[in-house]
Amino acid sequence: QVQPVESGGGLVQPGGSLRLSCAASRSIFSIAAMGWYRQAPGKQREFVARITSGGSTNYADSVKGRFTISRDNAKNTVYLQMNSLKPEDTAVYYCKADIPGAYYWGRGTQVTVSS
Repeated sequence: QVQPVESGGGLVQPGGSLRLSCAASRSIFSIAAMGWYRQAPGKQREFVARITSGGSTNYADSVKGRFTISRDNAKNTVYLQMNSLKPEDTAVYYCKADIPGAYYWGRGTQVTVSS
């Protein structure tokens, strides 16, 4: 199965942390740039963070200094460590795998930041 599979979402209090995981097919992971996106209710899906196959990263301004994206090529998995969470981080978080000529979205995992 090529479609990435996200996990790790849940309910957390403001200021708390969560780590999301995204497992992708071994056939594409080594060459894929992996990204995290999110979509809040009533809003468009937006970019959160991305890591290339070589390990270069970039982040949305809204999460810089709080979120960290990383990848474990041995496990075909990309992670999103989210610290200092805010209520406005509440959204469904999606993983995307980009390879030359194609891309694959996961089904998403819900993150809710609330007291």
